[in-house]
Amino acid sequence: MRVYNFSAGPSVLFEDALLEAQKNMFSYGDTGMSVAEMSHRSKAYEEIQNEFVATLKELLNVPDTYEILLLQGGASQQFDAVPLNLLKKGKADYVITGHWSERALAQAVPYGDIKAVASSKEATFTYIPELPDNIFRPDTDYVHITTNNTIYGTKYTTLPNTPSPIVADMSSNILSEKIDVEKFGLIYAGAQKNLGPAGLTVVVIRKDLITKELPNCPKMLNYYTQSSAASLFNTPPCLAIYLSMLNARHLKKLGGVSAIQKINEEKAALLYDFVDNSAFYVNHVNKKDRSLMNIPFLSPNAELDKKFIKEAAEQGLVTLAGHKTVGGMRASIYNAMPIEGVKKLIGFMKKFETENK
Repeated sequence: MRVYNFSAGPSVLFEDALLEAQKNMFSYGDTGMSVAEMSHRSKAYEEIQNEFVATLKELLNVPDTYEILLLQGGASQQFDAVPLNLLKKGKADYVITGHWSERALAQAVPYGDIKAVASSKEATFTYIPELPDNIFRPDTDYVHITTNNTIYGTKYTTLPNTPSPIVADMSSNILSEKIDVEKFGLIYAGAQKNLGPAGLTVVVIRKDLITKELPNCPKMLNYYTQSSAASLFNTPPCLAIYLSMLNARHLKKLGGVSAIQKINEEKAALLYDFVDNSAFYVNHVNKKDRSLMNIPFLSPNAELDKKFIKEAAEQGLVTLAGHKTVGGMRASIYNAMPIEGVKKLIGFMKKFETENK
């Protein structure tokens, strides 16, 4: 029996994509082999990768002045790859809005003059800091932000005006709502939230930022190397790319990002409205900065939180434990989480509140 999986990642995928993969797992088309077995140099795999890149380009409305790279190592590897590729003047500004932006900053520090220009840590990252134009240094190579904060349930609702290109870790909200790619110099995203399974990392980069001469950048992390080889410099995560392609194909059939954004807004509104009107549950995130994807909430005490998580799992509502730095519960309602799952969660929350007041 399928459960409603509220995991922050690896997360739920569209059922149609999983069923299509299941159908072809033993033999893909007429190849007589699984995608997990076939050569990444084969025509069959080439068609899979090309379809995924083309569909992603269409879904995100990526201009021809940008390139899509399919990489490995997760967002954590991009924490190093970004400064190693983009630091020409040697300076970058970072905005700290959670655990992952702190990690990105820490990994960039050895490579240059890296500055945290703003942070919401003093309030346990429950808001996005105000970012006036003059907060950024004028001579930086880039400004780094994390557009959605998985652990703390915040997101940017407006982008800052910056003197240099914005680099965005978009791992947990890519494809969930419309964005203007041209407002970013580089976007990177681990696949295991909205794109597909773990093992794939997508980078969308403005072509003029891809530089050949980077003496301190390892070949595997070099965007020029990966771009020149069409993301085939080494064996790619073929099966993860195949599943991501199927996921993207299904999203396109649903009507694309505009259509899924409306669904995501409806799901989030249902859950936030219930929590806000409850005397039992609470969400501490600044309302204007609330995430569409990750919704943390607390019951009156830690013992009830544990009881909630256990009893919810018994009802097929799984992976609801909040991050250890926050506690409580967290419902990650990515693109593939159906609205029925959110409604079932709210129904359980009502029952639990009545029984535990």
